[in-house]
Amino acid sequence: MFRRGLAAALAAGVLVSMLAACGGGQDSSANQSGGGSDQLTLGFSQVGAESGWRTANTKSVQEAAKEAGIDLKFSDAQQKQENQIKAIRSFIQQKVDAIAFSPVVESGWDTVLKEVKDAGIPVILTDRAVDSTDTSLYKTFIGSDFVVEGTKAGEWLVKEYEGKPDPVNIVELQGTTGSAPANDRKKGFGDVVAADPKFKIIASQTGDFTRAKGKEVMEAFLKANKDIDVLFAHNDDMGLGAIEAIEGAGLRPGTDIKIITIDGVKDGMQALADGKISFIAECSPLLGPQLMDLVKKAVKGEQIPTRVLTEETTFTQEQAKAALPGRKY
Repeated sequence: MFRRGLAAALAAGVLVSMLAACGGGQDSSANQSGGGSDQLTLGFSQVGAESGWRTANTKSVQEAAKEAGIDLKFSDAQQKQENQIKAIRSFIQQKVDAIAFSPVVESGWDTVLKEVKDAGIPVILTDRAVDSTDTSLYKTFIGSDFVVEGTKAGEWLVKEYEGKPDPVNIVELQGTTGSAPANDRKKGFGDVVAADPKFKIIASQTGDFTRAKGKEVMEAFLKANKDIDVLFAHNDDMGLGAIEAIEGAGLRPGTDIKIITIDGVKDGMQALADGKISFIAECSPLLGPQLMDLVKKAVKGEQIPTRVLTEETTFTQEQAKAALPGRKY
């Protein structure tokens, strides 16, 4: 009888242990994945952290992924294409469900994107485009129309000097050489001002989208050119750096030199409200929620548009003052 009772107790103990192990295994798996076996994994390669805009963009993607229950594998390319290519290949090896990235430059992506396509992983371009003729290498591109942003900047300038016959000397702080926003903003702005011969772009150089480089290049512009009427900076951060250079030269930004920028980050908007910047064409960094929606649809094989535009506006001084209290970035 004792032996029978002991055998029954042991069997019951084994059964309880097995059940506990199953339950514990399920809890552990859920904790590790964050959402069970059905959770999607997104590999995201960011350009870097070169500006306030980029920081806000990264935060938007990270917060949206968390809210959507998507496991985000994040990589900072530090503005180097080779780092992005390495990250994308790492995502392939990790067998992520989708890959999104904001290309450092437009060209040189076909080889790695073909590798992603062969692995059956959908790709979404964010913020910046690539110049590949094979559009089957990515599902969609979500972001701004950079040409339109440059056009808006040019149109404001033309209107500002309407009826004034004197020549207008312009210096331009370009974004990272070879990048989509630098190429397109330059084209949009240049096409508008080229229609009137009084507008002359007397100097144009990259400031790499950074405040420090914007200051450095603007200092060089001021030394080489005695008569500068307007600065067109491809982003707020370069414009803010240029303000430091202009003030350091004893000039008044917004008065002695009118400043046009693109983005609309808080620091830029504050400078606009203060009258140091004259006009800003908005480029919204808050792409996260739209990106996560596209990721889910792409993984399911649903039809999605090949181009998704973000909604944006422009700001004058008074509009900046009104928008600043509720500004999220």
